[in-house]
Amino acid sequence: MTDIQLRSDMGVSYVHHMGSDQMIADAARVSTRTDGEERPHEALVRRLWTDGHTSPFEHTALTVRAEVPIFVAREWMRHRTQAFNEVSGRYSELEPVFYLPGDDRPLVQSGKAMDYRREAGDADQADRTDAAHSLRAIESWRWYQVLLNNGIAREVARNVLPVSLYTSFYATANLNNWLKFLTLRTDETALYEIREAASQVEAIIADLWPVTYGAWRGKA
Repeated sequence: MTDIQLRSDMGVSYVHHMGSDQMIADAARVSTRTDGEERPHEALVRRLWTDGHTSPFEHTALTVRAEVPIFVAREWMRHRTQAFNEVSGRYSELEPVFYLPGDDRPLVQSGKAMDYRREAGDADQADRTDAAHSLRAIESWRWYQVLLNNGIAREVARNVLPVSLYTSFYATANLNNWLKFLTLRTDETALYEIREAASQVEAIIADLWPVTYGAWRGKA
C-alpha cells in the first residue's frame, strides 16, 4: 500500500498576477483623462482605499495555488468572487496526503455560538486526536485502494475518503476581493487552518502591491 503522508501545514504558492499599484492609480485617473502620465501614484492609491473607492483595485488580479485539506478548501470556496479550478477525484487518482493537527493547533472548544474559545487541550486529548486522525487516514486510504483495484470508478471510490484529505486548486480574484478575503480569513475568529493559508496570500499581496497593502493594513 502506498505510504500515507500526514502533515499540518497549509501550502499557498504564487502562480500569476496582473497589474500593480501604478495600474490602480491609472484606472482611477482615466476619469480625468490623466491616466498614463508619469506622476506619483502612492498618495492617490492610499486615498482611494481610505475613501472606499474600490473599483480601481478591480483592474488587478492574482492567481495562487493552494494545497490544503478539503475542509479548508470548502471554507475558502465560500468566497464566490473568486474563480476556482480544483484537482478532480473523478478524473485522477488522489494522493494519500492527510491533515494531522500540529502541536500549536488548539483542540478544545468552549463557550457558545458566535463567542467560542479555543484552548490547547491536555496530553490525553492530543494523543486521542493524533490516533483518530492517523487511523482514519490509513483505513480510508486502504478501502479507497481496495475499491479502485476492484474496478470501482474513481468518482465512487473517493467517497470513502475524509475531509482531512489534502486537495489542490487554483484561486483567482481581483485585488479588491482578495483584500475582502483577507479581512475575514486573517481575523482571530477565523478557522485556525484557513488563517494560516490566508497569511501566505497576505505575504504575496504585500510583495506585489505594497502601497495598497499598506493602506489596507492602516500603515499608510
